[in-house]
Amino acid sequence: MELTIIGYGLIAAVAEILGGSLVVLRKQWPRAVQEYLLSLSAGFILALVFLELVPKSIDAIGAGAPLYMLLGYAVLHLFEHTIVGHLHFGEETHREVMVSGVASVSTFAGLFVHAFFDGFAISAGMQFNFYLGLLVFFAVLLHKIPEGLTIASVMLAAEYRKRTAFLASAAIGLATMLGVVSIFLLAEIDEQIVGKAFAFSAGIATYVGASDLVPEINRSNNRITPVLVFGGMLLFYLGTVMLDSFVGHIY
Repeated sequence: MELTIIGYGLIAAVAEILGGSLVVLRKQWPRAVQEYLLSLSAGFILALVFLELVPKSIDAIGAGAPLYMLLGYAVLHLFEHTIVGHLHFGEETHREVMVSGVASVSTFAGLFVHAFFDGFAISAGMQFNFYLGLLVFFAVLLHKIPEGLTIASVMLAAEYRKRTAFLASAAIGLATMLGVVSIFLLAEIDEQIVGKAFAFSAGIATYVGASDLVPEINRSNNRITPVLVFGGMLLFYLGTVMLDSFVGHIY
């Protein structure tokens, strides 16, 4: 099971690196495509949180689950917007902001923490319920390429070399893997911690969907992106139907 989870983590990490590579190799990646992926991811994550992660967390650890969810939300907010400064996906489009090494390092640190908790959520979900974890994995995967595009573009806008931009995206991919492995270490300390980590990851997913992705969508002038949020919710439903058809009821 651990090797399987690591494999899914690697897929997410590679998607991150792919996003960075597209920028470094100067391949054209329309801004609209990035926004569409983020919109689908936001809708998928929010449906996942409210329809599956929250109720399953309460089923797993009872009345204490909301506290761990709130803690997950608060911890990610603390790291992304308090310790390392305000973070935007797609911030590379605001070149007047991204002109200093300090700003680029701050963005890198924020995305590194974000990616760590992506991996954390994938691993906690799959150890709690593998098929539910697959839905978490897919939700994360949808925004991994845009995340890689963001960090590589930020580094280039701050006048770092292409090699540095690529290594930055690779480092964030590594952060995803560190998040995956961290659950293995925690589970060895306390078997009961998987349920608590699952509830914690529900709070993380809430933050990613509602506080990281939705604000980016709301800033866009593209009228298609808000509609695609609902498309992401529909995608979640179709994903659960497909899992049911292949493996029976996923719980």
